[in-house]
Amino acid sequence: MNKIQRLSILFVVLALLFAAPYLGLPVHLQSLLYVIFFWMTLATSWNMLSGYSGYFSFGHGAFFGVGMYGMATLAAKADWPVVPAALGSGLLAALLALAIGALVFNVRKIRGESFALITLAVGFVLATVVVNTPIDGGPGVYLMGVNLPQWGPKPASTFYYASLVLTVLCVAVAWWLFHARAGLGLLAIHDDEDAAEVNGVPTFWLKMGAFALSSFFAGVMGAIHALYVSYVTVGETFNITVPLTVVLMSVLGGSRHWAGPMVGGILITLLLNAFTAGESALVGKVIIGLVLAGAVLVMPRGILGTWQLRQHKRLIQNQREPAAGHGESVHDQPDELVLERPLIRPADAPDREKVLEVRGLNKQFSGIRALNGVDLDLYRGEILGLLGPNGSGKSTFINVVTGHYKPTEGTVLLRGQSCAGWPAHRIRRQGLSRTYQIPRPFNGLTVLQNVTLAAHYGGARLTDAQALAEAQEWMLFTGLQDKGDHFPDELNLHQRKFLELARALAARPHVLLLDEVLSGLTPSEIGAAVQTIRRIRERGTSIVFVEHVMSAVLALSDRLVVLNQGEVIAEGHPQDVMSRPEVVRAYLGDEAAV
Repeated sequence: MNKIQRLSILFVVLALLFAAPYLGLPVHLQSLLYVIFFWMTLATSWNMLSGYSGYFSFGHGAFFGVGMYGMATLAAKADWPVVPAALGSGLLAALLALAIGALVFNVRKIRGESFALITLAVGFVLATVVVNTPIDGGPGVYLMGVNLPQWGPKPASTFYYASLVLTVLCVAVAWWLFHARAGLGLLAIHDDEDAAEVNGVPTFWLKMGAFALSSFFAGVMGAIHALYVSYVTVGETFNITVPLTVVLMSVLGGSRHWAGPMVGGILITLLLNAFTAGESALVGKVIIGLVLAGAVLVMPRGILGTWQLRQHKRLIQNQREPAAGHGESVHDQPDELVLERPLIRPADAPDREKVLEVRGLNKQFSGIRALNGVDLDLYRGEILGLLGPNGSGKSTFINVVTGHYKPTEGTVLLRGQSCAGWPAHRIRRQGLSRTYQIPRPFNGLTVLQNVTLAAHYGGARLTDAQALAEAQEWMLFTGLQDKGDHFPDELNLHQRKFLELARALAARPHVLLLDEVLSGLTPSEIGAAVQTIRRIRERGTSIVFVEHVMSAVLALSDRLVVLNQGEVIAEGHPQDVMSRPEVVRAYLGDEAAV
């Protein structure tokens, strides 16, 4: 089905929904559709933050409640018109979300269960405040005196159209967010938030934006529902039913897909309507519970997630069959690793420019000094080998320079800009990329999406088409051009290492920090990787090369810096540095240096 056909079907469905009351749709079916739209909006809005980013929230009922009491206060007590009161209620919910997000999203430890419990507590706090203030005062608030506009042929049509319009807007925003670069960033946060930040994703601001959008739609839906029930009480508003139901709907439909909550909302609402009416209500609830529990066990990714996974497996299988007919390519390189050092190097030019300058860099962890007064210079077009025994501070140095850790003391100049203490995404955009010793791809994204995300959040502001072209260029450069539709866990170690490299290069870095990119590779794979690193330098990128494969270090590095116990103990030409007694002693002990 092509795009035009999909749009045509969508247009027909929307036209029928908007025309239905005028075509004689019975009132009871309008009420049923209102309930479906109600749950679709709440589930879809919850998913904008919790499904995409993985920040599991039990506070959606609180924002829904703010919307209900916002309408009760603004329309019933302050005599606001209905539409401004509904929008105002949504804004109140969004402001509450921003206030909570400003407090919790800056604390790295508040994720997962901690965030869920905090958001759950928000509902209880709000209920206590509302019931003990003039907002409610205890008996509840009546809204029967609110002047309602008439939209449609019958009074019930007003709520039908209000919920339909809000649902269409909410689903449209969820679709846009999912397909925009912001959606890629949120999905990356879901998989590995620290790696997302290092790859240029402004995690704090993305979460704040998604949280505000999510809460706004919940607040507006709450405002509409307050008019629908016409009587608002704390007990009926701030309970656990709303958050639990929207979570169940999203998980059942597939929380990593924009349409998952919509599918789950429709199915669960229809099941509730079919099995919980009349005398069979109790039996119906048991049946629904068993069906839903079984569905979640059989399809842990949800309905759409399971369908996507099957489609993906079918696609990969179709790609493998033609490749199997042509046979697998075999490396022609020998098992023994022989690497030669080039005679001429770009970094030997007399007018070298510093692209990275580190002075007096210190980092302490609970009184333990991991880095102690580290000084380091990196010049344009240079490959600088950073060596040291295990525990010498190499990885800590990379983590501090890239913004994963804040330095205790010292300065870091990146292309002349002081960036010590900057957030990692800002450093990335200034032109510094890194790889991880143990690859940390975003496992829920395909290889192409992993690299496209890095292109989107790199130093240049690219359109979707430009970011895709950039990603494809670097996938071709690293030999991953045939793996774009694969997930990272379908790659071997060599390919995952090169995915790290492609992702780092897609940001168009001026400085590239390679953290043991050769570890775990075979000799033939190391030879190919060394040639790739040389090609990266030929494109003008300066490289800090952390590695234990000494033949590769000596073949690639213009200069060496050696760390031991967090301090620089040697610096200079590779052959000279490796023969110094203090370096031999650091690697092999005192007796070896005698």
